Amino acid sequence: MRTTISLSDRLAKLVRRKASERGMSVSAYIAEVLDDAVKRHEPGEVKPFRLVTVDGGGPIGTVDLDRPRALFVTEEEDAYKR
Repeated sequence: MRTTISLSDRLAKLVRRKASERGMSVSAYIAEVLDDAVKRHEPGEVKPFRLVTVDGGGPIGTVDLDRPRALFVTEEEDAYKR
């Protein structure tokens, strides 16, 4: 498919230089960069996060990960035996 795009002079020079460095035509370079950009931002490709722990038991139930300062207090209490 043939398409016309407008680039600033600065961007056009940069694209021509990058394409030349990679031994590609300007069209092929732009197509490759756009293809990579589109693939990177497709929401369906994101894999769900899975927390892996050492023993597989998951996080300790008594630790509230949304309150990290409480963890420091608990550690200090254990260290100083209050």
